Amino acid sequence: MFNILVDMPIDDELLQQLRSMPGVRVRTIAPRERPEPLPEELAKNTNILFCTFPPSNMDECAALRLIQISSVGYTQVVNVGLAERGIRACNAQGVFDVPIAEWNMAMMFQLARDMRGMFRNQEHKVWDRSAKFQTEIRGLHVGIWGYGGIGRETARLAKAMGMHVQVLVREQVKERGHTYRVPGTGDPRGTLPDRVFARGQEADFLRDLDVLVVAVPLTGQTEGMIGERELRALPRTAFVLNPSRGPIIREDALLCALREHWIAGAALDTHYHYPMPPDHPLWDFPNVIMTPHISGSSQSTHFKQRIWSIFVDNVRRFAQEEPLLNELSPAQLEGQ
Repeated sequence: MFNILVDMPIDDELLQQLRSMPGVRVRTIAPRERPEPLPEELAKNTNILFCTFPPSNMDECAALRLIQISSVGYTQVVNVGLAERGIRACNAQGVFDVPIAEWNMAMMFQLARDMRGMFRNQEHKVWDRSAKFQTEIRGLHVGIWGYGGIGRETARLAKAMGMHVQVLVREQVKERGHTYRVPGTGDPRGTLPDRVFARGQEADFLRDLDVLVVAVPLTGQTEGMIGERELRALPRTAFVLNPSRGPIIREDALLCALREHWIAGAALDTHYHYPMPPDHPLWDFPNVIMTPHISGSSQSTHFKQRIWSIFVDNVRRFAQEEPLLNELSPAQLEGQ
């Protein structure tokens, strides 16, 4: 018998599926928005926990064997002693691939056709049929730096639009393993890119791009990895999209690139400050689109159903001793 504790907003249909599984007992509590202690009885007896934040009294969770968190980022379960105690953990990788990939495509259309310029013209009642408003994205070269779930779904959509897709990865594009994806999306076999570049080939990867999409997580190795050298390597006609994390691109380098026209423009959903202060210069560039970190979030249309699908499937897999979806390695749980 597995004692399951759900510390999440409820999806009624999937909760019922969970409760119908043999050998489980499910309890629910009001979702906690920060690490807080669990009541002693729950802490002592819970085997599987579905939550956003692990409890602050982890030392009392003697029976805990699995944590499913609701976020893709997993810093909240790093260095809290899970690996050394044999507690397995899984994240929500894949739940935001679709909305973020769709944001990427929307920004390509917006930037290529200078939609901001057309909207300004509309506001000022200006009738302007310039050629710059009539650009196609078909045939453009899009480069995806990183090829996880978001990169793969972006590649699928871009290929459907007739774009040339190339990717930059650490070593090689591999088949996706036990990772959640929405059925029919992404590139599980890794066959879509027209060209694949590896670490050390950054200049060749960037040289001929029309669009650069940043699709890597923020780590100690990726923070600031795109700076002056990389932005200068792009054609002056290229656009940069960053739905990943702001600090992956050096702020000073990005501002210089925009001021000095090393690139044609940018779309940014992740930022250097939260919220961005009203006096920040990025607000004022006519060729920059800024959105308030909404390309994928817990308020996305299908978020609750998708994260619950991962959890219910992982409970089944755990009970049957099958590989889990989105399992974090001991090295990841130790911050390596």
